[in-house]
Amino acid sequence: MSSPAADQALVAELARESLTLGGGAMELERDCWRAVHRHVHGMLPSEYDIREVPEELYLAVLAARRALG
Repeated sequence: MSSPAADQALVAELARESLTLGGGAMELERDCWRAVHRHVHGMLPSEYDIREVPEELYLAVLAARRALG
């Protein structure tokens, strides 16, 4: 099991990564989901990719991204 500090580091890393995905503030949720998808599945989703991502991780990344502004 990972430590809370490691989890927080991962969340912060994914939140920063979501900033590089090009959607900007208007596509905040999409960019966070894409960053988590890449972390979990090893690639960005294709147009019709419906593989799930861990909701808890996605929500944590989304909150961290919102805190980044």
